[in-house]
Amino acid sequence: MVVGDFAVELDTVVIGAGPGGYVAAIRAAEMGQKVAIIEREYIGGVCLNVGCIPSKALIAAGHHYQESLDSSMFGVTSENVSLDFTKTQEWKDNKVVKTLTSGVGYLLKKHKVETIEGEAFFVDDHTLRVIHPDSAQTYSFNHAIVATGSRPIEIPGFKFGGRVLDSTGGLSLTEVPKKFVIIGGGVIGAELGAAYANLGSEVTILEGSPQILPTYEKDLVKLVEDDFKKKGVTVITNAMAKESIDNGDSVTVKYAVDGKEESVTADYVMVTVGRRPNTEDMGLEQAGVEIGERGLIPVDNQGRTNVPNIFAIGDIVPGAALAHKASYEAKIAAEAISGKKVAVDYKAMPAVAFTDPELASVGMTIKEAKEAGLEATAYKFPFSGNGRALSLGKTEGFIRLVTTNEDNVIIGAQIGGVGASDMVSELALAIESGMNAEDIALTIHPHPSLGEITMDAAELALGLPIHI
Repeated sequence: MVVGDFAVELDTVVIGAGPGGYVAAIRAAEMGQKVAIIEREYIGGVCLNVGCIPSKALIAAGHHYQESLDSSMFGVTSENVSLDFTKTQEWKDNKVVKTLTSGVGYLLKKHKVETIEGEAFFVDDHTLRVIHPDSAQTYSFNHAIVATGSRPIEIPGFKFGGRVLDSTGGLSLTEVPKKFVIIGGGVIGAELGAAYANLGSEVTILEGSPQILPTYEKDLVKLVEDDFKKKGVTVITNAMAKESIDNGDSVTVKYAVDGKEESVTADYVMVTVGRRPNTEDMGLEQAGVEIGERGLIPVDNQGRTNVPNIFAIGDIVPGAALAHKASYEAKIAAEAISGKKVAVDYKAMPAVAFTDPELASVGMTIKEAKEAGLEATAYKFPFSGNGRALSLGKTEGFIRLVTTNEDNVIIGAQIGGVGASDMVSELALAIESGMNAEDIALTIHPHPSLGEITMDAAELALGLPIHI
């Protein structure tokens, strides 16, 4: 490769190597394109390195620790249980994160995707510069897919650093805090709150809205709230965080509820109030790319921006900030560049919270169905009626199917319970395929399994329940 003032020619260039970017690069290569991917920090992006994957590793570690402390309901007792959090973090980083990120690097290499280290800046709609600490290079390209992701929002009075953490800092602690305050009770805050409570922290969650996990229905959220009470987690809703005070060996968080000021002191405070798209300071305006509200880039149903040869996917476009959404959009954009007749369809986009118990939702809620003018009914089946859930000692929760009244077509589903993150895929497929409750009920599900709960709910929707 020539390095210097001469532009190096590229066919398709992908900016960002997260679950949107690396998937786009691999699919584009599979479509016969010559692909280069630019990454300024780490292959795998936020999700694999400091987000989805390491958080699930800590969640799993917390579950194992709690099970070691108390499995008396199964007749199992143990003594002198201890937690070596240094080893926990080493396992998370070396056995989980590095395994996945090195695997992504291997896949990029296997598909002959050129990896370019540095930060990309657009010069115009066919040219960009990549800045590296010790060099810079100009590239020309035919097509670009922008997949630069998002970063944590910093709020006034809580500048990141020291004992004020973002989610990345919360995942990288070298010790389990004795006391831990989390500002923001959304998915990230609730997941890590549960994880650290399981690991032994005294957790306080401050949430600005009337309930934690505000994107989920109240009866699902109650399952998590009840579990938090058992764990000793303090949840304070309608709370507005005001400022943090560093005490040297602790931090005091001042907040207000209904105008009344309160405070709580802890070892650390973590702020998880949302994420901001990474669309500034990369020259998108110079390329002519329109940037809309909240820094998001408007795109068509193939991921194309207002500049025909530049595409955008993932957290930087409107819609839910989900890794699987980014990967889905990545494939559409890569195939569109190859001339395929493809378009995004968000009919069945699952959302999952890896709380205790897990929550999952796909398609419409009954409220959304009625607001859309659909005649529909919701049917609810409890986990307590399932043999597998009983044998696991995890009977909390339920599954709810939303079906049309006319022909029992499944248009939505919500699950709260053990294994919800895995169970939701069957229902996403059902909604995507236009299946009705009879299709699920007539599908033979193995016994004993959690999947039978889905079958039982479908039979309930048909008016022919066996186990309730």
